[in-house]
Amino acid sequence: MAAAGSRVVRVPKAGELVAADLRRRIVTGAISPGDPLPSETLLMEEFGVSRPTMREAFRILESESLITVLRGAHGGARALAPDPSIAARHLGLLLQFHEVPLADVYRSRTEIEVAAVRALSGMTAKKLQPLEDLVDRAGKALDDAVEFAQIDTAIHQELIDLSGLQTLSVLAGMLLNIMEAHNTMFMSVHGEDQQRQADELALRAYKRLLNHLRDGDSAGAAETWRRHLKKVEQYMVGDSDTTLVELLS
Repeated sequence: MAAAGSRVVRVPKAGELVAADLRRRIVTGAISPGDPLPSETLLMEEFGVSRPTMREAFRILESESLITVLRGAHGGARALAPDPSIAARHLGLLLQFHEVPLADVYRSRTEIEVAAVRALSGMTAKKLQPLEDLVDRAGKALDDAVEFAQIDTAIHQELIDLSGLQTLSVLAGMLLNIMEAHNTMFMSVHGEDQQRQADELALRAYKRLLNHLRDGDSAGAAETWRRHLKKVEQYMVGDSDTTLVELLS
């Protein structure tokens, strides 16, 4: 019996320890995406573990989408790059558990993107070119709501990426993944035709944003983008109390 006030320390299983070591090699680039892992036999010798323990480690890494295992005589494990959609799924599950409303996701996206836009002072024409190209593509996609939605997501991600704030980029990518699911559901309910007017308004907002950024007016760009995102939230969510459970389940 543990003494009063003591804490029970859980000792990781051997499979978990092996998985942790291989995970570190993959995420640090010691094993590159697409590269084969050493054979089970070699890894068993290296770690001094049994075949069931080695396979448990592989199952853990497979569940994290860090490896893929091909069975058979010519099979084996190969490393995969960490998949942002997996992280987004786990974030979605956590938000579902807390019954977070969609409006909260949209408002959080707004704060992240506005913070990133404020960091875009002094952007050169060369650095802005990828955003310029996306806005140009959006203008040509007004007759295709699905394509426009894909470009819109890329524009939001590009804004974050331009800031150079990698943590914000990852967080924004996860939120955008969730919001793409909502947009797909939204269009399936309301139809693509209804999107044309909203897409035209979005295109005008993109162009105003670019004008501010070209002029070096990051404060004006941030305010323009905040107003735009507020309108998007109102259009996509309105007064709905829809939760992520209803969206992602």
